[in-house]
Amino acid sequence: MAYFSSRPTSTKPPKAGAAFNALKRDIMLGTLAPGTGLTELELAAHFQCSQGTVREALLQLQEEGLVRRQGHRGTQVSECTEDEAIEMFRLRQQIEGSGMARVMRAPSRTLVKELNGLLEKMLVAAGAGDELELASFDRDFHRRIFEDANLPALDPILHRCLVHNHRFKISRSPMARDLEATALRHRSIIDAIEGGDVRRATAAMHHHIATIVDFGPEVFPEVIQ
Repeated sequence: MAYFSSRPTSTKPPKAGAAFNALKRDIMLGTLAPGTGLTELELAAHFQCSQGTVREALLQLQEEGLVRRQGHRGTQVSECTEDEAIEMFRLRQQIEGSGMARVMRAPSRTLVKELNGLLEKMLVAAGAGDELELASFDRDFHRRIFEDANLPALDPILHRCLVHNHRFKISRSPMARDLEATALRHRSIIDAIEGGDVRRATAAMHHHIATIVDFGPEVFPEVIQ
């Protein structure tokens, strides 16, 4: 079975990271549709690597919620539903809103500089038309802020929410989006953090999350107002 659209297979056997990145890209873009079966033997042949390498990649994808491993039923690409997206947006509002309040008590000296650097990388990705690369830096941006909240046990939860939200957003985009505008939406968060105003920073984060997708006004009416 052919799993991938166009990328050639390297003559050098890739490691788990390369297999993970290739599979993640195809899942996020919808090339691998929800419910698609993924077998270690066929993937190992495609990537010219061992089944153990493929297994490691699939376990990483499972941690991000992109595949489901169900024992004798094998591994399948997970669903990407609106109901799950809404609940994950709600989780982000709680996690990142509370996290921002903690961050603003004592943000690290390098926080604003690093966030500006990530915004620049988002703009470069936007200029290249690479929405997936932009989304990756977007996740780094949000996790970098949350790092200063000193709540490390929640970071994997936030990361999983971010991955699912980006996958949902990309899969539901009926037309090409303004990627530069998407990147620049993060500027207000940086400005608020740099200004040292906890209420403004928290409000900026809440508004950012609430306006990511069209159903935001229905889910977060108190934020949109």
